[in-house]
Amino acid sequence: MTRIFKPRSVAVIGASAEQGKIGNSVMRNLINGGYRGQIFPINPKATDIMGLPAYKSVADVPFDVDVAVFAIPAAFVPPALEQAGEKGVAGAIMIPSGFAETGNVEGQAEIVEIAARHGVRMLGPNIYGYYYTPENLCATFCTPYDVKGSVALTSQSGGIGMAILGFSRTTKMGVSAIVGVGNKADVDEDDLLTFFEQDDNTRAVAMHLEDLKDGRGFVEAARRVVRHKPVIVLKAGRTAMGARAAGSHTGALAGDDKVYDDILRQAGVVRAPGLNDMLEYARSLPLMPTPQGENVVIITGAGGSGVLLSDACVDAGLTLMDIPDDLDQAFRAYIPPFGAAGNPIDITGGEPPSTYENTVRLGLTDPRIHALVLGYWHTIVTPPMVFAELIAKVVQEERDKGNVKPVVASLAGDTEVEEACDYLFDHGVVAYPYTTEKPVAVLGAKYRWARAAGLL
Repeated sequence: MTRIFKPRSVAVIGASAEQGKIGNSVMRNLINGGYRGQIFPINPKATDIMGLPAYKSVADVPFDVDVAVFAIPAAFVPPALEQAGEKGVAGAIMIPSGFAETGNVEGQAEIVEIAARHGVRMLGPNIYGYYYTPENLCATFCTPYDVKGSVALTSQSGGIGMAILGFSRTTKMGVSAIVGVGNKADVDEDDLLTFFEQDDNTRAVAMHLEDLKDGRGFVEAARRVVRHKPVIVLKAGRTAMGARAAGSHTGALAGDDKVYDDILRQAGVVRAPGLNDMLEYARSLPLMPTPQGENVVIITGAGGSGVLLSDACVDAGLTLMDIPDDLDQAFRAYIPPFGAAGNPIDITGGEPPSTYENTVRLGLTDPRIHALVLGYWHTIVTPPMVFAELIAKVVQEERDKGNVKPVVASLAGDTEVEEACDYLFDHGVVAYPYTTEKPVAVLGAKYRWARAAGLL
């Protein structure tokens, strides 16, 4: 697996100089992506492709080859894979479709046998390739990508892989890896978890899967990884119709969702209800400090938001703290008489920045409070960016003093709240505009991971 993700050399079987061909796209991504290892185009009809000497077969390459990317039709894969195995290739990246997902079970079994006989680990078939940004490795025919981060994402679907790309770029999340697994004829999620477990470039793993080939292996690998890094799973094919679609997409046996729910719970992973949820969890969980206890407090400038945030906390499995009398009095010292202490703490909407600062700082300094949920609504008294800059400053000042707690925020208002949320995210505070549910769901995901990891 290390040779696959950190290869010294990559051969492209089916490399082409013709734009529009998969073999051409893979070559361009490897070269233009800045990959620093050797690149060997394999094409029996060419002597030169994109300025690099081409070879008739991988057997003709006069150097060691760590990875071979296959960009040829399924029918031509077996003999080429035999040559790659004889060459000592470590990883075969099988882009071609036309195997088990189309009913060609025998063809898939044949390449599995060839790979196993030669000790080649195989990604796919029926995949878009993979990215590993620490090595500037873009071994795919899809969009090039180079925004480095600490999240590794895997998917059985090329479309989901591309959604990951766009989200990562737009939100500036960045990734360590994006890996297509397709039919999972060989390498599957537990193999990838084993690599990402020891990968210093990866702090969280998110996985889209349609089935599990080895449920017990997955549980064992995930349990190890979640002790140190969050693992987020989006299980597709929850419904009968979705399961049927998964069968025709990757040949997946999607199975009973209640069984999968139990497997994923045993594994200690955070299950995401949808694609956007998976991506937001992946983006947010590495940013948030681990809570040291279960007491969550809501501080809000809008009573209506406080009610919705309370509902969201219950839905997310969070515990709203019963505020003791002395802490209640401490909060009351900072809010107007017509506000409401308790939990949520309603500071009311017309308050200046100092009220937000004082109440949030109190929430961060009192050791009985373990996480804060902030509700903001747009007023001219405290505009969105004033709120964002203030909260970022207070949170950082308290973290510098050792008062490290997760803080999430819901911002309601005109479009300026979008910029304010971006600013807060950039400064380590998870914040979302126009929703009370999403920030609390992300906090709930952090808590679920912390419990599974034995940290609470």
